[in-house]
Amino acid sequence: MSKKKLRYSLSFRVIASIILTILVFGMLTSLIGYVRFTASMTREYNSAALRTAETAATLVNSDHIGLYLDSGGQNPEYLLSLQRMQILCEKQNVSLIYVIQVDTTDYAHFTSVFNTVHPSSGYTPWEIGYVRETTNESYREIYRSLYSRETEYATITRTRDLNGAPPHTTSMIPLKGADGTVRALLCVQRPMEQLQHMRRAYLWMVAGVTVLLAVGTSVTYSLFIRRQLLHPLQQIRAESVRFAQENSRNEKPLSESISKIDEIRTLAQSITQMETETLNYMSNLQSITAEKERIGTELSVASMIQESSIPNLFPAFPERTEFDIYASMSPAKEVGGDFYDFYLIDDDHLALVIADVSGKGVPAALFMMVTKILLKERAMMGGTPAEILEFVNSRICDNNRADMFVTVWFGILEISTGKITAANAGHDDPAVFRSGQGYTLHSEKHGLVIGAMQGMRYRNFEIDLEPGDKLFLYTDGVPEATNAQNQMFTLEQMLQSLNQTTRSNPEETLRKIRGDVDQFVGDAPQFDDLTMLCLKFGSAD
Repeated sequence: MSKKKLRYSLSFRVIASIILTILVFGMLTSLIGYVRFTASMTREYNSAALRTAETAATLVNSDHIGLYLDSGGQNPEYLLSLQRMQILCEKQNVSLIYVIQVDTTDYAHFTSVFNTVHPSSGYTPWEIGYVRETTNESYREIYRSLYSRETEYATITRTRDLNGAPPHTTSMIPLKGADGTVRALLCVQRPMEQLQHMRRAYLWMVAGVTVLLAVGTSVTYSLFIRRQLLHPLQQIRAESVRFAQENSRNEKPLSESISKIDEIRTLAQSITQMETETLNYMSNLQSITAEKERIGTELSVASMIQESSIPNLFPAFPERTEFDIYASMSPAKEVGGDFYDFYLIDDDHLALVIADVSGKGVPAALFMMVTKILLKERAMMGGTPAEILEFVNSRICDNNRADMFVTVWFGILEISTGKITAANAGHDDPAVFRSGQGYTLHSEKHGLVIGAMQGMRYRNFEIDLEPGDKLFLYTDGVPEATNAQNQMFTLEQMLQSLNQTTRSNPEETLRKIRGDVDQFVGDAPQFDDLTMLCLKFGSAD
C-alpha cells in the first residue's frame, strides 16, 4: 500500500487517533506529574537541608563567634567544632556547611567563620576571616530578615546563573547568643543532582508506560475493532468495486454474519440486494433487440425503476386523516438525480425527504438509488435527522470514487403535535404556509452536501405546524427553470405562485406550480430535474 493510500485509510486513521490520544494523555500526565514531583522533592530537599542546619547549629557556641575570629581559627574549641562540622558535612552528603557573620550595616558583605566542604563537591573552603560580597539582592533581603528575626529560617533554590556551580538548595538559620540576638548565620548547601536523576527516572517511567499502553491498545484494536468494523467494511468496499468493474454475480456473496454491527450488516444486505436486482435487470435488458433499441430500453427500464422506487400512488395514506401529502418528479432526461420520499417510521412519525444529486442521467440515478436506500434503512433504525444524515454521509464517502454529492432535506413529522424535526445538507430552504401569513421561506443554517467530506456534522432544527399549515419542498429545478431568453423562474415567482394556492390541497398546489413553470419556460428545453412535495397538516379534506 502506498504512503498516500495508507494515510487516508480508515485503519491507519483509527490507529493513529488512538496512539495520538494516548501520547497526548501521556504528555499531559507526565507534565503534571513532573511539576508536582519536582515541587514535592524540592520541599523534601529543603526540609533535609534545614534539619542538617539545625544539627550543625548545635556544634557552634554562638557567643564565641567573635573569639573564633580573633583567634584566627586557632582556638581549640573552634577546631573541635570545625572537625565535627566536617564529619557532619560528609555524613549528610551535602556540598557545604558554613557559618558567616554578615555586615548588618547594609548586608552587602559577610565574613566567613566556619566553612566545611564535601570532598566530592569541587568547592574550595574559605579560610576563617575571609570577607566576601553578598551574592545578590535576594540574599541581602534574606540576611536582613534573619538578623531582624522576622523569619526563623530561609531557603534558596538556585538552578541558573551559578558560574559553573551545580544546581543546589541552601537552607539558612540564625545563630543566637545567650541574650537572644543573632550573632551569625549557619548555612547548608545541598546539591540537586539526585533530584535531577529522580526526575529523569520518572520521565523515563512515564514514557515507557505510555509506549506500552499505545502498543497494547494498538494490539487490542487489531484483534477486536479491525475484525468487527474495518474488515467487514473492506469486504463491502471490495465487493462494491468488484461489482462496479465486473457487473457479475459474486460466487461468494456477502454473508449476513459479516458483522455484529447492525448498520454494517444492513449495508451488506442492501449491497447484495442491489447487485441481485441490478443483475436481473441487466439480464432482462441484454435479451432485448438491437444495440440502439437496447440502449433505449435500458433507459426506459431505469426510468421505470426510478419511478417505482419512489411513492407514486396517491392518496398515499388513505387511512390517515391527520395530514395530506402529494409529490411529483419530472427528470430532465430519461432518468434523473432528484428524488423525494416519505414513509411512516411508526404510527406517529412520518419521514419526509427531498434530494438533488449532482449531475444528470444514469450516474445520478444510481447515486440517487443508493442514497435513498441508505436514508430509509437508517431512518427505520431510529435517530434524529442530523444523525441519519451523518450516517449516510459517512457511508457515501467511504466509496465515492466518482466524487458525486447530493443535497438532502430530511424531516420527521410528529403527527400528534405537528412538530417537524429536520436537518439540511445543502438543500434549498422549504416554504411554509401559515394561515393569515401566506407562504414564506423557512431559512436555517445548512450543512455540507452529502458525499463531499467524511466526518461532517449536521444540525437539527424544528418547524411547528398548526392545523391547516403546509410545507412545500422542492429542488432547484423549480426556481432555476429557464426560458428561451435565459431568464430564471426565481424564488420570488415561486412564492407568488404558491400564494395563489392558499386554499388548495397539496395535489392542486403542485399542479399549479408546475403549470406556472411550464408557462414561463415555454418551448425552452428542460435542463434540470423538477421535483416537488407538499404536505398539509390537519384534515386531508
